[in-house]
Amino acid sequence: MRPVNILIITTALTGLLIGMAAFVSVSNERVMKDVQKAKDSKGFAVVELFTSEGCSSCPPADALLERIQQDNENKQIYIMAFHVDYWDHQGWRDRFSDHRYSERQQQYAGWFGLSTVYTPQVVINGEREFVGSNAGAIVKAISNGLEDGSTDSVSLHAKIGKGKLYIEHEVPGIQKDAELVLALVEKEAQSNVKAGENSGRKLSHVQIVRQLAVVDANSSKEVEMKLPEGFSENGWELIGFVQRNADGHITAAGRTGFQSAEDAGK
Repeated sequence: MRPVNILIITTALTGLLIGMAAFVSVSNERVMKDVQKAKDSKGFAVVELFTSEGCSSCPPADALLERIQQDNENKQIYIMAFHVDYWDHQGWRDRFSDHRYSERQQQYAGWFGLSTVYTPQVVINGEREFVGSNAGAIVKAISNGLEDGSTDSVSLHAKIGKGKLYIEHEVPGIQKDAELVLALVEKEAQSNVKAGENSGRKLSHVQIVRQLAVVDANSSKEVEMKLPEGFSENGWELIGFVQRNADGHITAAGRTGFQSAEDAGK
């Protein structure tokens, strides 16, 4: 993978302007409400946000994801927030950050031919990327994914036992040169930021990726994932999706809740 630079926007004015643009775009309530409806969609929308508590431009993007997630009844929308770690040296260490998430964003930079990574960034179905607070473009891309995407789904079964998650998975057909990405997601959390660009702010987050595993899409082997501190069966979920290695496009997705290993007879 070729190296990419990291673009860090540090002015509060930039964050303010982006935030204003986000909520102007969200004025298209009809499209927002339509994608949130429970219905049999033709496709799916995997929404990945790359964000950081240390970035003053990121709270509007976090709020946009929260707005989409709020009252969402469409099970074909899969939202994940990856907190990158390259902002951790700018005065505030994001407690949800992980270097693996920064590496995942850099992988997208390679697929998209970008010379930089930046926050906030949203990727839809591994095919298109946007500034994370560009509500109009993001909601439209979600709508397009629901209408035009694949109908394939990933079957997941997750059992809890001895501080670990045991994941059984099944993907549609034979997947050529593809990986199965498994993300353990905490549905909501808040942080009181005491330093950095967002110092003094209480930040709300949704769909936070807390653990990540990547395996060959055709592997039938059970995947083990260490449970993070604070995990509970309620308020968390597991999302899995198939991603092509060649271009990053996502071809199938699924989600599940959890079953205790004792109940499953493990």
